[in-house]
Amino acid sequence: MELILISTAFLAGFIALKCNLPPLVGFLLAGFGLNAMGYESNESIVLLADLGVTLLLFSIGLKLDIKTLLSKEIWAGATIHNLLSTAIFSVALLCFKVLGISSLAAMSIDQILLLGFALSFSSTVFAVKSLQEKGELNATYGTIAIGILVMQDIFAVVFLTASTGKLPEWYAIALFALPLLRPLFYKLLDWVGHGEMLVLFGIFFALVVGAGLFEFVGMKPDLGALILGMLLAGHKKASELSKALFNLKELFLVCFFLNIGLLEQPTIAGFALAILFLLLLPLKGILYFLVLNTFKFRVRTSLLTTLSLFNYSEFGLIVGGLAFKMGWMSGDILVALAMAVSISFVLASPINNKGHDLYRRSSRWLKEHAAEKLNIRDQLINPGNAQILILGMGRIGTGAYDELRTRYGKVSLGIEVREEAALKHREQGRNVICGDATDSDFWERILDTDNVKLVLLAMPHHQGNQIALDQLKQRQFKGQIAAIAEYPDQLEALYQLGVDAAFNIYSEAGSGFARNVCDHLQPEFTPINNEHDIAQFVETSTRMNKI
Repeated sequence: MELILISTAFLAGFIALKCNLPPLVGFLLAGFGLNAMGYESNESIVLLADLGVTLLLFSIGLKLDIKTLLSKEIWAGATIHNLLSTAIFSVALLCFKVLGISSLAAMSIDQILLLGFALSFSSTVFAVKSLQEKGELNATYGTIAIGILVMQDIFAVVFLTASTGKLPEWYAIALFALPLLRPLFYKLLDWVGHGEMLVLFGIFFALVVGAGLFEFVGMKPDLGALILGMLLAGHKKASELSKALFNLKELFLVCFFLNIGLLEQPTIAGFALAILFLLLLPLKGILYFLVLNTFKFRVRTSLLTTLSLFNYSEFGLIVGGLAFKMGWMSGDILVALAMAVSISFVLASPINNKGHDLYRRSSRWLKEHAAEKLNIRDQLINPGNAQILILGMGRIGTGAYDELRTRYGKVSLGIEVREEAALKHREQGRNVICGDATDSDFWERILDTDNVKLVLLAMPHHQGNQIALDQLKQRQFKGQIAAIAEYPDQLEALYQLGVDAAFNIYSEAGSGFARNVCDHLQPEFTPINNEHDIAQFVETSTRMNKI
């Protein structure tokens, strides 16, 4: 059976990819197709799916700053949306009940409220996957979306704990001592190095220290993985650890999406009710936009955040599954909920992929806040006398900035999407501001670019560099543009899009290493240039290899 599941998942994911959809859409459809053919989920798939979600939350924690959750637009925005959407969904479901929808007719007011609560959540798995694929996990709207989702996860954990009537053990209070152990955790992360032990460290901390410890004291295991990730987020190797776990997490999440489709047998009644749930989905999106707009974010930020959250959630299924076990919800409702979650993923995928296009089309008639009233993250940008813009101040961007400063002085302005990273650069004496270079409004917020002669696209994701390049071309930037890429086909694509220079970061790293060695050590070698000496050198090397 496992071979059939793997083969079907691969084919469905490959077809979805060729249709410009995220592979997860193919995995979901594969699960439904296998379910229709009589296949069911098993313990192995459920276990791997749970591991995938646990590692996902641990990875989110590694990239999450606790300050993000404490900002009012996150905790207040998530709370307001959850309360209002639960109320609106409940009223709509009561209307369906009055109209005689059979599956809802037998439900009490309390059960209707519970179903409305389950529908109020958005999918953490889907949003993170979508943001990762677009390279916008650290963009302003991406951090807002993830913050709201984490708050929703906390709401869900609180509900699950309260509804089961199972309180944490009395010794769960010891978990408050975990932050005191952070120096020890940091030391361990330093000691494990960079290879397979780093991967094993991440698995151990996510599944044993995080999930295992929280389960032992009677709390949700996934919450433990998230919190352990947040405790490690400040370490310099947190990003490296997240990347080391990436492929393993992705593999397990294939089982998660397959498992959704394999959970229940689709029925006509369930499908009809799922369609009704989907008709309510725009209400959730409108509410997200209005709540975010209240906090004075730009239209683009509010809209793209809304699109990232425009779906139903796997946590809604968890809530529904618990209600089904306790007799609060019928099987038909649970099936409809599972189908609505899955179909919402299918609908949301192309919408998210076209998010920037949707914004450009809608920005003409969506009212923007006055510039002086905008959220601090969206203020106007003054590049001053900068002649070089470096988009992306990671390792490559920082190295380029320092080299250019050595050669030409303080002529560069770095653009970094993460506020804390930009602040750290400024503390180290670099001229760096916070901004999202993939944001079409980012370029409009720059007051004057007449002095800029060169732009370096040094963002870690190829799609992000492509989007920034497209923005520059649309604004008829007259200076030179250089970009980085990981693969030869990406280099070719960048040249076709009009860059003046493109560099493979792996091949250039080798030449840069050799150049740096020669500059610093200044070794004295006897050059070998004539053909006779080269042939003799090759012959000697070949003979030594044979020995």
